[in-house]
Amino acid sequence: MKLQRYGGNPILSPHPDHDWEDLAVFNPAAWYDAEKQQVLLLYRAAESHPEYKCYFGLATSDDGYQFQRVSDRPALAPSVDGFDASTIQDPRMVKIGEYYYVTYACRHFPFGQFWVPKQQQYRPPECPADFPCYLRHNATLTGLLLTRDFRTWIRAGTLTDPLRDDRDVVLFPEKVGGKYVMLHRPLQWVGPPYGTEHPAIWISTADDLMGFRESRLLARQQFAWEANKIGANTPPIKTEHGWLTIYHAVGTDKYYRLGALLLDLEDPSRVTHRTTDWIMQPEADYEIDGYYRGCVFPCGKVVIDGTLFVYYGAADKCVGLATCRWEELLDYVLSCPVV
Repeated sequence: MKLQRYGGNPILSPHPDHDWEDLAVFNPAAWYDAEKQQVLLLYRAAESHPEYKCYFGLATSDDGYQFQRVSDRPALAPSVDGFDASTIQDPRMVKIGEYYYVTYACRHFPFGQFWVPKQQQYRPPECPADFPCYLRHNATLTGLLLTRDFRTWIRAGTLTDPLRDDRDVVLFPEKVGGKYVMLHRPLQWVGPPYGTEHPAIWISTADDLMGFRESRLLARQQFAWEANKIGANTPPIKTEHGWLTIYHAVGTDKYYRLGALLLDLEDPSRVTHRTTDWIMQPEADYEIDGYYRGCVFPCGKVVIDGTLFVYYGAADKCVGLATCRWEELLDYVLSCPVV
């Protein structure tokens, strides 16, 4: 079973007249507003400046295929002097009550254009030698945003340890067993003490959204197409069979491919089924020829009238769409054994 690319891809591309998104638009979060029958995409946008700062833009669609930007200005920019002042990246969102909760990656210093020759890359300020190494190496941390209208925002703070590179953070759309649930991918948690040789997906629960302190290993690399690392991508969707989520894996060829996990409904720290083969890999030109060559990376998915819409970043440059029948994917995952 494979996801099918939309023939009209890419559905969003850089806008040459907007200086905050003239280089790339990619890795969008998604939500379906059933009352308005409208899909919301909160996408990552990158400027062409050597610092490579990123912003969030907002686009909407009445059919899930054709999107229009809401404004010629960002929905959200990096803060002036906070923990996310350098860049904001890769949003994932769920709606709980009247608020959208958005997890997002950010850095201590601008990232710079990593694809250009090293001598041309932006260089962040040097830190004192006795600074924690994660600061000196510009580690990625994860923040939490709250909004009701995508105009007024609450920057709640960091969900992860600011001294650790920890990203791919996904929140469940509701409490499980009276607790909030989070998936994340701590880059440094590898080796015998952690039970995994490569960066893996971990799960954490908490009584409040800023209280995630302890984690358990959820899923680690098992197959050849996952040789380097894996991480969560999209917020889980609740089904009678469990919580279904899409994850990415990076192989020895550095390509990003997608798989799916089904987690126990009452104990999501238990994987009940897992795809043994990828359900999507970079194949189209726009997924291979970009700033990261060979990448499909979704941060959001929605189900409309039985069709699953997966919105993904393609080669770190544009936004693509892949679809399938929702029941087809669920049946396929249920047919896969736990390995």
